[in-house]
Amino acid sequence: MLLVSCGDRQTSAKKELLIYCGITMIKPMAEIAAIIEKEYDCKIYITKGGSGNLLKSLKANQLGDLYLPGSDSYIKTCVQEGLVTEAVHVGYNKAAMMTRKGNPRNIPAALESMLDPRYYVVMGNPESGSIGRETKKILVKRGIFDQAVENAKLLTTDSKDLVRVLRDNEADLVINWYATSTWPENRDAVTVLPIDEKYAHRNKLMLGLLKFSKHPEIAKAFMSYAALDKGREIFNKYGLYDVK
Repeated sequence: MLLVSCGDRQTSAKKELLIYCGITMIKPMAEIAAIIEKEYDCKIYITKGGSGNLLKSLKANQLGDLYLPGSDSYIKTCVQEGLVTEAVHVGYNKAAMMTRKGNPRNIPAALESMLDPRYYVVMGNPESGSIGRETKKILVKRGIFDQAVENAKLLTTDSKDLVRVLRDNEADLVINWYATSTWPENRDAVTVLPIDEKYAHRNKLMLGLLKFSKHPEIAKAFMSYAALDKGREIFNKYGLYDVK
């Protein structure tokens, strides 16, 4: 996990907020954080990482103001456990298979490609991040999860590393969040192989207010901005709203 500051620490007088954010959503959240910092004269720090690891961290620390995981299943867990008091819809995530740019191995756009021993397959770990959890859900529905795990050469932590293994020619095939393929730094590195709609659905991105927020009024202002038109435009810019 990494801590991202949207400003400097020159003054300790300002109110400080802490956001736990899944890696795929860090770009729009940092952009909105800069807007809220200016409007409310506050400092916002963003801890980014795999959604599952972030959940473990916020449970252990009992600190922070907002939580944005890569799937609403984590928010549902938080609501059930009393960790989140309210949540708003800010966008969508959808999974896709990805290969190196141009699909040099001519991998078929079928989930069964995850079982082919000719390909170096890397998968997200269901225990550490939302894309791993989503991958498991997709492959279980197709009835091939166990076989895919057996064929995978590596289980990695999060969406960022799933892009990295393709960029560094360390993998032939992954399942990752579609949004990562739209970013400028990744467009020339990956090719998307869409997954059939009956297996890969749009996942709601829900931004939750943590029960131990020290500044809920500012956190709620952040939530309101992110959930309305200007915020949705920002999320859409990074492939996280109008997902087909």
